[in-house]
Amino acid sequence: MAAAGDEQRRSTGSIEAGNDLPVGGQAVLEGVMMRGVSTWAVAVRLPAAEQLAGGRRTDPHEAARGAIEVRSFALVSVLTRHRWLRLPVVRGVVALGESLRLGIRALGIAANAQSPADEKPISRATWIGTVALALALSVGLFFLLPVGLTSLVADRLPNSLVFVLVEKLVRITIFLAYLWAVSRMRALRRVFEYHGAEHKAISCYEAGLALTPENAQRFSRLHPRCGTSFMLIVMVVAIVVFAPLGTPAWYWLFASRVIGIPLVAGLAFEVIKCFGRNRSKRWARALMAPGMKLQLLTTREPDAGQLAVAIAALQVVLAVETPGDAGDEERVGMEVAA
Repeated sequence: MAAAGDEQRRSTGSIEAGNDLPVGGQAVLEGVMMRGVSTWAVAVRLPAAEQLAGGRRTDPHEAARGAIEVRSFALVSVLTRHRWLRLPVVRGVVALGESLRLGIRALGIAANAQSPADEKPISRATWIGTVALALALSVGLFFLLPVGLTSLVADRLPNSLVFVLVEKLVRITIFLAYLWAVSRMRALRRVFEYHGAEHKAISCYEAGLALTPENAQRFSRLHPRCGTSFMLIVMVVAIVVFAPLGTPAWYWLFASRVIGIPLVAGLAFEVIKCFGRNRSKRWARALMAPGMKLQLLTTREPDAGQLAVAIAALQVVLAVETPGDAGDEERVGMEVAA
């Protein structure tokens, strides 16, 4: 592990770990999911008894006041069983698929933990359906809508390269507007605070400090491997992938944006992993800066109780494994997002 002296000071006055270890995570309702190489865990702050009195549910912006409940699970990535899946780009697509699967389970566990004991749990099928709908809407909003809007002015653009650049400008504009709108939603504020807690706990571990709320609070709520940064990289990589295709007929144009998503995601995976490994270098920090700034919209400063939840999830993972000692083959498809 990196010593505390390897930490780098940010202009905000908080600190960021200089080491990159194979630990990732995700904020959930009143909790955090943490993932190592062979284990993943979900820690959730349970509602107090009085918060569920009379069969009521807690509001999304209401802080749970009960104990911390942690559940852990073994993790065996398909990447460890099939060498061809570890090829560059391919490994990114597989890793993202696995991360999505774990994320769906974590969301279900957290949501059910906030429900009264006599209420029927939300089924896994319901969560899968909800996430599938969300993914479909995302593809429509961030890939099909931009190309559709740009097609309306295609005859006024000089060539296919300009078409792709305009399309990507429209896509990034929609993405930024979406993030801004989501960041203003009061119901998601606590989720964003847990997102910040997740980043701080991971950075504290990467810096080699004891995992305490006091130590974790010293770190930046921004992290180089955050999914928000990853999404911005996806937007930029898409320019490189789609520019050579030119401007074919509209049906091929729309189809290419959907079919090309795995390639774009796989390439973006390699880029963000490279940034993570080289986070202390000036060129990497310069290229990471826009994505890091975007995290100001999707994270909030957590309190000590939220940091305790994030640390509880990470400690359960660390009780089973030492991610920093994992070999290259174990790390190859490691979680993109932190």
